Amino acid sequence: MDLHIRDRVAVVTGGSSGIGLATVRHFLAEGAQVLSCARDPGGLERSVALLADEGLDIDRLVVQPCDVLDEPAVTALARLAHNRFGRVDMLVNNAGQARVSSFVTTSDADWEAELNLKFFSVIRPTRAFLPLLRVSDAASIVIVNSLLARQPEPHMVCTSAARAGVQNLAKSLSVELAPDIRVNSILLGTVNSGQWERRYAERARPGQSMTAWLAELAGEKRIPLGRMGEPNEPAAAILFLSSPLSSFTTGATLEIAGGVSRFA
Repeated sequence: MDLHIRDRVAVVTGGSSGIGLATVRHFLAEGAQVLSCARDPGGLERSVALLADEGLDIDRLVVQPCDVLDEPAVTALARLAHNRFGRVDMLVNNAGQARVSSFVTTSDADWEAELNLKFFSVIRPTRAFLPLLRVSDAASIVIVNSLLARQPEPHMVCTSAARAGVQNLAKSLSVELAPDIRVNSILLGTVNSGQWERRYAERARPGQSMTAWLAELAGEKRIPLGRMGEPNEPAAAILFLSSPLSSFTTGATLEIAGGVSRFA
């Protein structure tokens, strides 16, 4: 299926690992030009080497270290995109991770850090790339969010509240930026990305394999599909929502959660 993104320009934040890297991989496979950023320069270098080993055309890939909470750094990233490509067609706001804490154990500093991360990891790249998106004839933004936005968990109270706010922001942007720029979001369930690898190292029983630990976790979470998601699965949804193939879709939310949502 032709997604009509060959030679179009995609920007992916948090693109060095997990869902971000899988999204970069999909864009490159479809012939897009990609600007990928992440905080860790070493992680970006490793991602380039991995994609090259997979036979993808890394001449179409530009990587740049960038903390999306650092406004001057994000401005510099947008300037790089302008100088290299002259426009941006697809922006994927993917940076951010979860904070595990209850209301009682979440300090004011934790609240401020989490709200700052979840909101400004979307606000700053979106603001910086708006002029370049407006140059495109088929501009889109996809916000990678969490099912916590609709289905909060008491052990992740701070992240749940922040995710709900980001979902509201996504809907507002979809109206304000229409008809020139489409804005959609995906809501993730439990996806086997880098943070789960770290949690496995911390929480698994001695001798328990990661496969067994993930299967056990999926059972505890009562995921109807019986397993964790893999990064390429939300990446495929991001690819579709970013592409002109979804040209009449904006303000929409797609759950990539293995059926765990309790909403009809």
